[in-house]
Amino acid sequence: MGASEKMSAGMDKAKGKIEETVGHMTGDEGKVAEGKAEQAKGELKGAAERAKDAAKDAFDR
Repeated sequence: MGASEKMSAGMDKAKGKIEETVGHMTGDEGKVAEGKAEQAKGELKGAAERAKDAAKDAFDR
């Protein structure tokens, strides 16, 4: 996984966690849901990059 992709996935997860926490603190369930969605987006980006790396490694052998 490239550094920029790792950073992007990590930033999405961190941003989502912050949004979720703010939502819990303020009682805003919409913000909680948005935060969870943002975290899931980061997880998916990371999984996609790991899959690309695995495919590249398999073909490089």
